[in-house]
Amino acid sequence: MARDEILRCRGLRKTFGDLVAVDGVGFTVAAGETYGLLGPGGAGKTTTLAMIAGTLHRDGGEVLVRGRPHDPSRPWGRRRVGYVPQEPLPALSPGLTGRENLRLLARRHGLGRARARRRADEVLEAVGLTGRAGQAVKAYSDGTMRRLRLGVGLLLRPRLLILDEPTAGLDPRGRDAVLASLATLAGEGVAILCATRRVAEAGRLCDRVGLVDLGRIRAECTRAELAGPAAELDRITLTVDGRPDVPALLALPGVREATGHEGHVDVMTEDAGRALPGVLAAAAGAGMAVRAAEVYEPALESVFVRLTGGPPRG
Repeated sequence: MARDEILRCRGLRKTFGDLVAVDGVGFTVAAGETYGLLGPGGAGKTTTLAMIAGTLHRDGGEVLVRGRPHDPSRPWGRRRVGYVPQEPLPALSPGLTGRENLRLLARRHGLGRARARRRADEVLEAVGLTGRAGQAVKAYSDGTMRRLRLGVGLLLRPRLLILDEPTAGLDPRGRDAVLASLATLAGEGVAILCATRRVAEAGRLCDRVGLVDLGRIRAECTRAELAGPAAELDRITLTVDGRPDVPALLALPGVREATGHEGHVDVMTEDAGRALPGVLAAAAGAGMAVRAAEVYEPALESVFVRLTGGPPRG
C-alpha cells in the first residue's frame, strides 16, 4: 500500500439477474485526493459507490481502506468511511435544527454528550452552516440541506468520503457552496470519491477521473486531460436588447471568449454555473437588457470520444 493511499478497490462486480451492472471496476484514492466517476445515467456509478460504502453486497472484488478490508458492520469500519447517497437521509428529523440533528446522530454513534456537541459544531463550521445551525431543517433550501447531509457524512471524521451526485439539482450558488466545502475537506487530507454526470463539475472538483460506461472504467484521466481543448468550454448564450458590450464580459474572471451580434451574446467560460451570476451582472451594468440566458456544458459524449476513441454505449 502506498503511504498515503486511503482506498484501493479491485475487480468490483455486481449483477442484477442477467444485467451486469458493474464489471471488474478498480481504482485507488489517496489522502487529500478527489477521484470522480464520470459517466451517463445507468453506467454503474451509484452501484459502485454503494458497494464500496458497504451498503450493497458485491458479487466479487475487494475494498481496502487504509490497507484493511472494509467492514461497515464494525465500529472502525463505520468511522473510516462517510457515505452521502443521492436519496434523502431518513435519520434527519425535519422539525429539529441542523445542530440538533447532528448532535443526535453523534450520540447514536456512541459519542458522549459533550463530545457530540463539540463535534456537531465542528462539522457545521466545516460545511459552512454555522449561521444556519439554529434553524429547523424543514426550512432549509436544497443547497443548505445538501451541505447538512455532507456534514452527516463527516461526523465520525472519516478518512474517505463517498458522495453520489453531490450537486444534482442545485442552483449555481448552492453548487458553489458544496464544491467549496469539498475542496476544503480535500485540503485537510480527506480522500473524496464522487460520482457525477457533469463534465464541468468533474473538471472543477476532481484530481483524477474514471470514465464509466456499461459497468466498466473505459479510461482514467487527470483534471488537465479532462479539460481538453477550448472547444469544450461551457457556453453561455444571452438574448439581449441593445448592442452587446463584449469587452465588459471579456474582463470577467474565467471568461475565455465572448462574441456578440445583434440580439445575442455568446460567452465561453471554464464553469458556466459559477460564471453565470457575474455574466448577468456585467451585462446589466453595461446596459444590456437580458431577456434569456441558456447554458451549454461540453457534451459528455465528446469527452468520451476524445479520451476513449468512442462514445458511451450505455
